[in-house]
Amino acid sequence: MNMQEHNTTLQHAGVSEAEVSKLFRNTYSLLALTLAFSAIVAFVSMSLNLPYPAIIITLVGFYGLLFLTTKLRNSSWGLVSTFAFTGFLGYTLGPILNAYLSLPNGGQLVAMALGMTALVFFGLSAYAILSRKDFSFLSSFLTAGAFVLIGAMLLAFFMESSVLHLAVSAGFTIFASIMILFETSQIIKGGERNYILATVGLYVSIYNLFLSLLQLLAAFSGED
Repeated sequence: MNMQEHNTTLQHAGVSEAEVSKLFRNTYSLLALTLAFSAIVAFVSMSLNLPYPAIIITLVGFYGLLFLTTKLRNSSWGLVSTFAFTGFLGYTLGPILNAYLSLPNGGQLVAMALGMTALVFFGLSAYAILSRKDFSFLSSFLTAGAFVLIGAMLLAFFMESSVLHLAVSAGFTIFASIMILFETSQIIKGGERNYILATVGLYVSIYNLFLSLLQLLAAFSGED
């Protein structure tokens, strides 16, 4: 897509290039801060050897804070709820990382998962930004994919099948990667105008991508 077509798309969305640039800067600045904060909370959680919260607490914490952040997205309190949300996910990450680090090659697995996550995120983001392609057509696929993954997760939980767990991890890896493309496209095309929601969307995609890659690497290394 050339610059003229890009500007036409922005005009149809009712936003200016300056507004998109501001949204882009705010989103990635907040994303960097939330990732750093989440990493600090995860480190504290690991250092204190905190247990993974019960499934009810995890679900209430995740969806409750996500709902609160969505409701407060247009106020300064939205920033507070964003850090509370990402901090909570950082806390849940601590026990998971401790479990993997207890494996013989756990440190290498975690480092590889981090490196691959960074590579995928920056690579897909750069492609979406430089190509300026419109990936909004993926919205229907992502909606259907989300329902399929939820169903597969429930099935894997009740069947306790390692093969199905592996398939779910692979599915989440693909899903999170496509979400990064879609969300980045929404930002640069003016489809997403709130930097808090844009940040949360990208953060969740990175979080899911990292955990899925970690599970896949552990499985293929024979440690899971």
